[in-house]
Amino acid sequence: MARTIGYVRVNPEDQNLPQKRADILSLANFKNLDQVEWVEEKDSDNQDWRKRKLGEAFETLQAGDAIIVSELSRLGRSTLQILEIMGQAKKRDIAIHAVKGGWTLNGTMESKIVLNMLAMMAEIEHDLISERTKKGLRAAKAKGRQLGRPRGPGKSKLDQHRVEIEALLKNGSTKSFVAKRYGTTTANLYNWLKKNEIDTSPSTTVVSNREVK
Repeated sequence: MARTIGYVRVNPEDQNLPQKRADILSLANFKNLDQVEWVEEKDSDNQDWRKRKLGEAFETLQAGDAIIVSELSRLGRSTLQILEIMGQAKKRDIAIHAVKGGWTLNGTMESKIVLNMLAMMAEIEHDLISERTKKGLRAAKAKGRQLGRPRGPGKSKLDQHRVEIEALLKNGSTKSFVAKRYGTTTANLYNWLKKNEIDTSPSTTVVSNREVK
C-alpha cells in the first residue's frame, strides 16, 4: 500500500499551521491518496535536509509513495536544497505534491519543466551569493580591514601571567617548573615565549640557581 507523508515545517511566528494541515488533507482527498502520515519539525537554519525529520521519513519511502507540502519552498532552506530533494524523489519514483500552485511532480513533462526552472534559479542564486560575497570582501578591503586569519601570536592563557613568567625566568627558574606552575606543557611554553619574543636569559643579579618555589 502506498504511503502519503504530509510534511509541515513550522516556526514560532507561524499562525497558519491548522490551515496548512487542512489544505494538505484536502489535496490528499482530491488526489485520492492514502491516509496522511504527519511529519512536523521546527524551522532550522541551513541544516542538511537528510539530518532533518524530512530526511528520516524520506528514507522510509518507496516507489509510488508521496509527499505533500503546503508549498515547494517548505521543502528546503534554499533553491539548491529543494532541487536536490526533488531530484532524489524523481530518482526513487516518489511523487511530491504542493498545495500552492497545484504542482504534482512525479516524472511527468510538467515535473521536468519545474526541475529545469529550479535548476536555473539555483544557478542564479549561487551566482548572486558569490557576487555578494565578493562585493563584501572588496568593501572590507577598501576600508582597510585585514582579510583572512589574523596574524600574530593570538591569545593564550599565559598572557595574563606574562610579568610573573618573565620574572621567574629572569630569576633562574627552569622552563619545566614555570610550565607546570601555570598549567601548560614545556613545548607550549617554548612556543609562547618564541611568539611573544620574550628574553628568557637569567638576570645577572641572580644570587642563587635554586628554582623559585
